[in-house]
Amino acid sequence: MARVYNFSAGPSMLPERVLAKAASEMLDYEGSGQSVMEMSHRSKEYEAIINGCEALLREVMSIPDNYKVLFLQGGASSQFAMIPLNLLNGSGKADFVITGQWATKAYQEASRYGECHVVASSRDQTFSYIPKLDKSTFTPDADYFHICLNNTIYGTVYHELPDTGKIPLVADISSCALSQPVDVSKFGMLYAGAQKNMGPAGLTVVIIREDLLGHARENTPTMFNYVTHSENGSMYNTPPTYAIYICKLVLEWLKNDIGGLKSMQAINEKKAKLLYEFLDGSKLFRGTVVPEDRSLMNIPFVTGNDELDKKFVTEAKAAGFVNLKGHRSVGGMRASIYNAMPVEGVEKLVAFMEKFERENA
Repeated sequence: MARVYNFSAGPSMLPERVLAKAASEMLDYEGSGQSVMEMSHRSKEYEAIINGCEALLREVMSIPDNYKVLFLQGGASSQFAMIPLNLLNGSGKADFVITGQWATKAYQEASRYGECHVVASSRDQTFSYIPKLDKSTFTPDADYFHICLNNTIYGTVYHELPDTGKIPLVADISSCALSQPVDVSKFGMLYAGAQKNMGPAGLTVVIIREDLLGHARENTPTMFNYVTHSENGSMYNTPPTYAIYICKLVLEWLKNDIGGLKSMQAINEKKAKLLYEFLDGSKLFRGTVVPEDRSLMNIPFVTGNDELDKKFVTEAKAAGFVNLKGHRSVGGMRASIYNAMPVEGVEKLVAFMEKFERENA
């Protein structure tokens, strides 16, 4: 069996230990005689899985007791509507920082439900930086303040959170969840599509402070009301059962094999340093993000020549480095080096890039 190094932005690679464990339990989960895929979500066996997943997530992320954890469906994109339906019901105002495609979509969707204000944007330079914020421009009575913490397409990340005072800070953490410790108490709500660092596609995780529940507008669809899910243990309907099971295995790997989020952060920093240092010294390749706002997870880069970019992606794939093509909106290349990417994978990618540079510079 030949495994490639998968640099996909999502769905992304999973830890091999997780895949092997899932494979070993595919036909018979812990002596139940059935696969988790075919298990009733109302069974005692599955109840232990979903409760165990939540308990592990709370432990690994140090989630305070006054926050609810919800396992939902619909991707992070469904939250672009769920958030305003549930939260944009006080002043009817919200603030947004536009740092990429997903922050833009969150703003556009919320604008259908209330008065949304763009505090700052980095669109002027193709979202290659995190804009500096002027607190005097914040809406003082906003219902929430929204950011995309790590920008998957453009490779930027907030190293310092906006100071929103009493206004709940809401963050899309889809592409940086579980990559390093985060102080959950600084947020009113966190949400993430699981298919980057947490598990396979199909699961959306919401972490929401309890006082933000119960304010949905009257015409909110039942399935779009957070209370529906918080009061029913994320099992009002059939949840994405297998994706939750894989998420539990990922959390077990993070806790037991990696040693928690501080250890994970150290590994991620080592991987990113390897690639950024090469890009900074390269005569052919260059990174596209200002150094102070660089992501640990998503690293876009270019040669400056579209044909050479295409040649690199083609030859990289043939050498076992897949999904390096940049997002269609920006071109070039992008290496997504999520938790499951081993240091060895980045080392070998850099060696391949050095070889390509010698042959093509």
